[in-house]
This record gives sequence, C-alpha cells and structure tokens, in this order.
Amino acid sequence: MPDVVRRLRAAEHEVIVESGAGDTAGAPDAAFVDMGAAIGDPWSAEVVAKVAPPTAEEVAKLTSSTILVGFLNPLGNPEGLQAIAATGATALAMEKIPRISRAQSMDALSSQATVSGYRAVLIAATELPRFYPMFMTAAGTVPPAQVLVLGAGVAGLQAIATARRLGAVVTGFDIRSAVKEQIQSLGAKFFEVEGLGDAEAAGGYARELTAEEQQLQRDALSVQMGKSDVIVTTALVPGRPAPKLIPAAAVALMKPGSVIVDLAAEAGGNCELTRPGETYTTDNGVKILGPLNLPSEMAEHASSLYARNILSLIELGFDPSDEVVAGATVVRNGAVV
Repeated sequence: MPDVVRRLRAAEHEVIVESGAGDTAGAPDAAFVDMGAAIGDPWSAEVVAKVAPPTAEEVAKLTSSTILVGFLNPLGNPEGLQAIAATGATALAMEKIPRISRAQSMDALSSQATVSGYRAVLIAATELPRFYPMFMTAAGTVPPAQVLVLGAGVAGLQAIATARRLGAVVTGFDIRSAVKEQIQSLGAKFFEVEGLGDAEAAGGYARELTAEEQQLQRDALSVQMGKSDVIVTTALVPGRPAPKLIPAAAVALMKPGSVIVDLAAEAGGNCELTRPGETYTTDNGVKILGPLNLPSEMAEHASSLYARNILSLIELGFDPSDEVVAGATVVRNGAVV
C-alpha cells in the first residue's frame, strides 16, 4: 500500500510495484508513484513480497539471490516449495511467523483472520431473514438472534465481538479451555462440553481431537446448534483438514432461514455439508456459505494490515539466525527446510 511504500522509501529502499497491484484496494498506480515507487516488473528485486503462492511462471523468474515473502501454504503445497527450492531462492512463509511477542506486528495470519471474522458476521446478517438485536416496537417485541461461534482464535473472537456489537445473543465454543475468559470478556457465553479436557497444543493452536473426543463434542454441540440462528465456524488445525464440527444431522435440526458461514471452507469446512466456494440452501431451509479468501472482500483494510506485516518483517531484516526469520523460512540454499 502507498503508506508502506513511503516508509520503505524513507528507509532508502527502492520499491517496484506491479502495475494494477493496488487497484481493488483503492490504491491506483499513481498513488504508489507519488510515494516514490516505480511501476514495473517486481520480480527483479532482491525481496519479492506477494499474497498468494507464486504461479509456475512466477517461480521461473526467481533466482538464487531472491528472497520471496508471502502466504506459501507450506504444509498443503509441498510441490510448490520444491519448485521454489530448485531456483535456489530463499522463501519465507507468512503462515510460519512464530507466535511470540516480538513478532506480533508481523503476524499476517492474525491480521487477515481479524478481517475474516468481522466480515463473516456481516455476511450472515445479510443472509439472515431476521434481526440481530432485540427490538421493542408497537407491533410487539422481536427477540434477539442467537449466534454460535465455533473456534475462538482471532477470527472467532472478532466474530463474537462483531455479533455482540450488532445486538445478538452470542455463544462461543473452543476446545482450548484457556480462551473461556476471552470469550466471556466480550459479553458472550462460553459453551462447555462436559468430559472434554483442554486441547491446546504448542504455539497456542488447537491439537487434533481423537475420534472419541470429536463424537463427544458433536453430540454436545448439536443441541446448541438447533437453537442457533447463525453459526460461524473458524476451527482449523495447522496442516490438517478442518475438523467436522457440524454433522448433517445437526443441520437438519436447525430452523428454516438459519445461516452457517464456514470460514474453514478452504481446508474442507467445519460443516459436513459445506461446499467450498459455494452458497446453497439445504432441503430444510438452512443457508450454508463456504467463502474462500474472505479478506479480499474487504481489500482496502486487508491490504493495509498485510502491508504493515510485510513492512515489519523487512524492517527486522533477513538474518537467518534470528528466531523469527528462522521460524518463517521454508526454503533456503536449494532445499526445503
């Protein structure tokens, strides 16, 4: 984004921006030029920053002196990493930025999850044929919507906060008991599954549940799902398919007009009936949305946040002995690391 270009130029870096790169984020080429960037082919630069993994044509432009930074899907795209390694380039995956205090400003997963969680609740509000808040009118009282958020990471907490601001009664669920206080601090109820212990893994992520734990969780949640007008699902396990939290039987218990927004659609979905990239209505009138790349629907702020994440990484430098750089590096010296 242009403001980040300004800061890079102030640090005496040269900046090349691909023509049209900021168009959908409200940043035309002229805005970058005004801040000191050149418009051209960025693949000749020493550091190339982008969003999605590179295409085969883009990989062919890499050299042994290139440092590539972006979302590279390292656990789901091993062939892509091998192709980058064959060029001799160094690659840092934004998904692998360590979750430590000094790396918070570089945590692109969190910044984009903030956008997704917010947007998901607004989409659900648009699709829901009911109000979110309670209304007391001359024609009678309208009860508030019941919203259930599954997964209380950054996206889930933002979804909870947004639904609460819109006046809904919100319930949050997560298999990590440590987030109970965070859910409650936002004014939501924490749904507890009796007999399910804490399932937090290293780095604050959730571990994969056993088959028995998954069944216990599904059985307990099904009743709450039947009461819900909106369900937003955000549960992911790094490097694994998304856990199936909403069986088809639970969808069958939901009221006609209810909405499910599955933010885990790119990893297969938390709902058994999710169709990634599609929106459809079930036979009993429940609308299920499986959006992909939701942050792109709020391109201006998603881009601003991501650009600042990239800026912080560049300001840190690329010393391979630094724990942040080492943690994010997935390709170096012709090898996948």
